[in-house]
Amino acid sequence: MAKKGKRYSDIQQHVDRLTNYTVDEAISILKKTGSAKFDETIDLASRLGIDARNAEQNIRGTVALPHGTGKSVRVAVFAEGEKANEAEEAGADFVGSDDLVDKIVDGWLDFDATIATPDLMRSIMPKLGRILGPRGLMPNPKAGTVTMDISETLQSIKAGQIEYRVERDSGIVHVPIGKVSFEEGQIKENLMSVMDALVKARPAAAKGRYIRSVAISSTMGVGIRIDPQEFL
Repeated sequence: MAKKGKRYSDIQQHVDRLTNYTVDEAISILKKTGSAKFDETIDLASRLGIDARNAEQNIRGTVALPHGTGKSVRVAVFAEGEKANEAEEAGADFVGSDDLVDKIVDGWLDFDATIATPDLMRSIMPKLGRILGPRGLMPNPKAGTVTMDISETLQSIKAGQIEYRVERDSGIVHVPIGKVSFEEGQIKENLMSVMDALVKARPAAAKGRYIRSVAISSTMGVGIRIDPQEFL
């Protein structure tokens, strides 16, 4: 068995893996233990009581984080003509149609999110579905990223809008909610925004306890469990 480092052992002294903390307690612990030499990303993982293999329970959507993710988001936009001009004027990092598709097929993936106009989806899907789909980067109507309103959607993504979707095999939603350098109040507001969105997205067919577990962690830290009752 690999020996755990001193820093990891120190973190474990602050975290009881069997305890469900309040939101405030969990964030306070995370801030104290997030001591890496870089600004660690904070991840939120929530296991939901749904059957994600059922299309009616396959939750997917977007939520605007009040304080963003702390990361500069690079957005690629699939558009032509006036909509391509709109995307460039709105600050898109990459804009194109067939040329952009071919570039991605050749292995280029230097972006964090995508937007597409509806008319291009028929040509994008066959070539990019298997490339972008598994990475969560495929434009999707449910996430609002297949749209004619390029400017507003682009600005929302740049301002901190993130996409969430449930993992089919585990029923877990996993998203970034900020950086360790954020103030505790900012982390809490981002976390609550995501959890509020998940609660509102509860499928009518979901039975029993919906929020099964919630945990936050920093890039180099350990999972800190939060009492699911905090969100009900």
